[in-house]
Amino acid sequence: MKLLSKSVFLAALMAATAITPAFAETLVGAMAKAYQNNSELNAARAGVRVTDEGVAIAKSGYRPIIAGQASADYTSTYGRTASGNGTTNLTTGSFGVQIQQTLFDGFQTKNNVAAAEARVRASNESLRNTEQNVLFNAVSAYMDVIRDRQIATLRERNLQFLVEQVRAARSRFEVGEGTRTDVAQAEASRSAAVAQLSAARAQALASAATYRQIIGDEPGKLQSPGPAKGLPRSIDEATAVAAKQHPAIIATEHLVDAAAFAVKSTEGALLPQVSASAGVSRSYRNTSPDALSDGNFTSATIGATLTVPIYQGGRVSAQVRQSKESLGQARIQVDVSRDQVRAAVTSAWTMYQAAQEAVGANRELVSAAQLALNGVIEERKVGQRTTLDVLNAQADVIAAQINLVSAERDVVVASYAILSATGRLSVKNLALPVEEYKPEEHYNAVKDKWFGLRTPDGR
Repeated sequence: MKLLSKSVFLAALMAATAITPAFAETLVGAMAKAYQNNSELNAARAGVRVTDEGVAIAKSGYRPIIAGQASADYTSTYGRTASGNGTTNLTTGSFGVQIQQTLFDGFQTKNNVAAAEARVRASNESLRNTEQNVLFNAVSAYMDVIRDRQIATLRERNLQFLVEQVRAARSRFEVGEGTRTDVAQAEASRSAAVAQLSAARAQALASAATYRQIIGDEPGKLQSPGPAKGLPRSIDEATAVAAKQHPAIIATEHLVDAAAFAVKSTEGALLPQVSASAGVSRSYRNTSPDALSDGNFTSATIGATLTVPIYQGGRVSAQVRQSKESLGQARIQVDVSRDQVRAAVTSAWTMYQAAQEAVGANRELVSAAQLALNGVIEERKVGQRTTLDVLNAQADVIAAQINLVSAERDVVVASYAILSATGRLSVKNLALPVEEYKPEEHYNAVKDKWFGLRTPDGR
């Protein structure tokens, strides 16, 4: 009875919280929660907002720099002169405004802006890739909880069956129809089942913790979903779609653009630079005793400066070579991303097909194993089978049932893995009931901002 009382664990496990919701959570609802609550995804969104400010920083090269200046000095001088000893006090001060404007910088600002805009596009695609990964992790966590809860239930049923076998073996031994070996074999199988049940419960709790980490909520009652919809018709179609629209590939292509503009910007440091400046200042001078040069003075200046680089110690040349190597690396990274995506598509597709076949095979295996178990039990009643035969048949049944549960989980996860590998695992394609995050809103708010310390959200 002590072992059977542990069945209350499953009720607590299905709730996972003090209050069980009146409705079952769906996979779509869980993905919507992950899209809103996942910390990794929110951090990626913040990173995109950081990248957005790079455009405003780059555009500052087009704009003037204005600075105010002010100074005040007091000097007291004691000395001997032809007329005798005396003290001279001098007070001076000035204030003014200086403006500097770059007229030509070798197209550095133009290319810096273009590079920053390319990085923003790359960061947006990287965010889409992160969204896909988070949604796929949500699917995996959701299905892991369902699988591990079912396995825990199967392990508990197995333990109940084996407890009954121990009782039956002892009863037969007491009336002389069995042997002590039968009792020992049944007790050994029961002890192993206790350990397996404990491990299954621990795994179910671990899966629930992962669910909480990814989705941001405790797993209550979960509905078992079917495979994803809208899958490609063949692996060739899936590979072609992924090559065109997977965000990881598109992000690396934008980074190639950014690296190319960075090369041009660095080369611009070798070209002549032209800047203009203007300023207005007012100065004050007061001498005690009075001097003819005392009074207030206003001055204005305007001018232009031409700088022609001749030799910078090899620094700029090294920076140009360095930026070209970075461009080459970025181009290679595009090929790396394409290879990774192609491999992911192939892996997901083959796993999906294998899981579908495994589900069919394991369903037949469960049916056959259960039929065999029932036959062995009946044969044992007439003395044609032993207790060990029954225990082995039950082990075959529980193994087949667990394999079926795992295969059903793999079918769903692999189907969403195909969507992720092809770049289609998105809020829009899944029609999730959640407002889609639009990074362009923050970008449009800051890209042309001339001043202001507050972020668009008021911080």
